Amino acid sequence: MLPTAILFDLDETIISFGSRRLILQAVAEEFAGVFAPVTPEEAGQSLETTFRAFWADEIRAEHWRKNLAEGRKLAVATAFETLADRAPGLTPAFAATFGERFHIYREEQAKFFPGALETIEELKHRGVKLALVTNGAAAPQRAKVERFDLARLFDHVQIEGEAGFGKPQEQAYLHAMQVLGVTPDETWMVGDNLEWEVTAPQRLGIYAVWHDHLGEGLPPGSLVRPDRIVRSIAELLD
Repeated sequence: MLPTAILFDLDETIISFGSRRLILQAVAEEFAGVFAPVTPEEAGQSLETTFRAFWADEIRAEHWRKNLAEGRKLAVATAFETLADRAPGLTPAFAATFGERFHIYREEQAKFFPGALETIEELKHRGVKLALVTNGAAAPQRAKVERFDLARLFDHVQIEGEAGFGKPQEQAYLHAMQVLGVTPDETWMVGDNLEWEVTAPQRLGIYAVWHDHLGEGLPPGSLVRPDRIVRSIAELLD
């Protein structure tokens, strides 16, 4: 049975950007001469490892997601520190160039996950109250809402940069539920981030659905236990 309300994350839940590692690799291929003798494949994997560690730091992530382009440049510069002894061209100045190119390239890849739009439209048709609850700066997140015409689908659109608070702060979930007029036991949270869309909502009594869009399963040793795991947003209708 469907709940009274669902709170949806945006990035990597409704909108896909594709594999970050492969995008990093593709951009490295554009600058293969600078990276040599480090191969684009090596560079992509090294950058991905650094990116994961960079954004796993909640305090750092909270700061830099409000200026995503600059945060990505900083993550690239950090990764280059481990590669520069082999490729002297990986300077701080080039890190800024690479980070800017990666940011533009990745944003260009944004598209609906297969079945996501149709599923949300069907949920709306069935009378489920819907809220979009996304972190990030106001301008780029609002631009995505407009680009993909999402406002028509949701009863409430909540962007961290506009609201002044974001996940995993309790206020982010409580405010969205208050606007929808629902309680935690009537609500699902759906998203790809284990802390923001599973652990934090569960503390409030919200049913947490983890979108494992990469199909990797829970990280080894993870203590997080989603109430449900889906590979596709369309599974919500099952």
